[in-house]
Amino acid sequence: MIESMESLDWIFHPHPKPKPTLEARVIRAAEAALEDHQYVSAVDVLAGMQLVAPVNVEAWREGRIKVLEALIQGSYEKVAKALDIFRRWAIGRGLKPVEARYVRATPAGEVELQIIGRKYAGLEEVFRTQYVSPELSERKQQKLQERLGKPAERAVFLNRRDSACSECGVELPSGSFLYMEANQPLCLACAGMGDLEFLPRGDTALTRRATKYSPSRAVVVEFSRSRGRYDRQGILVAEAALRQAEEECAADAPARARARERAAEARQKQDAVTVEQMTARIQALFPGCPPAEARHIAAHTAVRSSGRVGRSEAGRRLDSDAVTLAVQAAVRHRHTNYDELLAQGLERASARAAVRGQIDQILDAWRWGV
Repeated sequence: MIESMESLDWIFHPHPKPKPTLEARVIRAAEAALEDHQYVSAVDVLAGMQLVAPVNVEAWREGRIKVLEALIQGSYEKVAKALDIFRRWAIGRGLKPVEARYVRATPAGEVELQIIGRKYAGLEEVFRTQYVSPELSERKQQKLQERLGKPAERAVFLNRRDSACSECGVELPSGSFLYMEANQPLCLACAGMGDLEFLPRGDTALTRRATKYSPSRAVVVEFSRSRGRYDRQGILVAEAALRQAEEECAADAPARARARERAAEARQKQDAVTVEQMTARIQALFPGCPPAEARHIAAHTAVRSSGRVGRSEAGRRLDSDAVTLAVQAAVRHRHTNYDELLAQGLERASARAAVRGQIDQILDAWRWGV
């Protein structure tokens, strides 16, 4: 009896999954980037592997960080090996190599961004190469290369503390716009954008048209402490471009309203399919999970714009790890006193540790149908 219990111990106390190899991490990151935007670069791969934070890549593209190398986590040997794996994977997939041109727009013109310095010396070529999907037509490949060669949009910041322009000395109170050049704040006038008007986010058609017609523009961002990143708040565009865009939007508003209704119906149908697929995947991974419970979990995690696991790229692919995380989260909130512990003031990490045993028991029962 004891021997038989010991033989079943691996079922009730499964060993943790081995950590993915470096090659697996590289390929996973590269595949995700390629699927997302039909091209992939070394920077995409390192960001996908979490060797450099996407928020830091964004700051580098905007000129707030001089050299990206300083924020890449990993020894020369590790990064070089990862990028060699990436290069061989791209060649094996038949991807088309094109030069990666990293530039940003400044009041004085375009400035080339610096990726590496001494630490990763010798890796410049692989950092300067992007790989494009061969499934794109020649015309689309050409348009993509043209777009990749353009500088990132200029970023203007919503100031949340009093400052002053480093050039003319004008005060920049909290809530005003400022532009950063060489880590020094500039007012919009000194940055060459004093004649632009602010268009808040929210109206997609108006934003798209104003952007199209404005010869000079910038994106306005604000730092979100809760998310730890800069969120887009709107754009700065030329006054004439904004007026033209407003006139066009007013003229075809009824037609766009009908198009939105049709799009909403299509999204609703797609969401229903997603929930059905997610429900089936949950029941395949956890045969003992009650059908109603599986459907509830699927519907909850697949809500659009929720930021939940089901809406992530891995979740939409029905990746087993992503689906398992969604089920774990549901069990944590629906079948333990986790929320009560948080309400009592317990730290999130401590509350999770306190209910981990309960979650494991329920998942084991659902996984093995007992």
